[in-house]
Amino acid sequence: MTGHLRFDRYAQRDFFVADIFDASPKDDIVSMEHPIFALKTGDRRSRIYERNGVTVTVKPGHDGCATIHDKDIWIYCISQLVEAINRDRSDVGRVVRFTAYDFLVTTNRQTSGEGYRLMGDALARLSGTRIETNIETAGKRERAGFGLIDSWRVIERDGDDKMIAVEISLPDWLCRSVRAMHVLTLNRDYFRIRKPIDRRLYELARKHCGIQAKWCVTTKVLHEKSGSRDAIRNFRVAVKTLAESGDLPDYRIVCDQENDTVTFYAKATKGAIAQIKDVLKSSSK
Repeated sequence: MTGHLRFDRYAQRDFFVADIFDASPKDDIVSMEHPIFALKTGDRRSRIYERNGVTVTVKPGHDGCATIHDKDIWIYCISQLVEAINRDRSDVGRVVRFTAYDFLVTTNRQTSGEGYRLMGDALARLSGTRIETNIETAGKRERAGFGLIDSWRVIERDGDDKMIAVEISLPDWLCRSVRAMHVLTLNRDYFRIRKPIDRRLYELARKHCGIQAKWCVTTKVLHEKSGSRDAIRNFRVAVKTLAESGDLPDYRIVCDQENDTVTFYAKATKGAIAQIKDVLKSSSK
């Protein structure tokens, strides 16, 4: 052998290393709009959601349907891929390799053995849950079925058999959405939201309010969009409780019992102005 350098065995890697520590949380717009993820752990019922020509059928795997907390893995991977694309990295692909500890810290999870166990359970549910839909991504509409992740495997374990590094393969459908930048930035406090329904309401507010000052929706439509299986009367109580707490990141919630509507106002100045205008308009009637 001549020369001073070994040849590069891994010049053409077929996976992306998630090693960007300052990536802003990103979520894909499609899954924010449609209730793909279950709101309760252990949900083993198939769910069908139809709205405006879009049909989504969610079928549970052996471990039940993937939950909105399991979605943190999606959000972590999306965030890494988007930031890598913005930095013109050439290794962006559908296979993502990351360290379990970084994921747990980024998503505000415990780093004890229990945290790693729960992460393994989430990966199993994501892999087992099947989606059938005609959702359009990146200008392409097709009737397709896929898992929320195609596969996953543990790359490295420690002496206690605890996973250190994990590799997952994301579905093409999600990767098309990411490459087309059909994503929105989330508040980092999203990972602090405990209740599944509160997380779902934040997603919907972020998707529909966007850069606008407010988003007003009927309770019936909000209930449908949320994917909640609770009776609508219980759903109203959950929304009202969240509204009174004021804890939803980025948005204030106002419930109008008379018209049975819910309005999300941006906590920025524009939202306050819109809310004042609505109050004045209502009082003048």
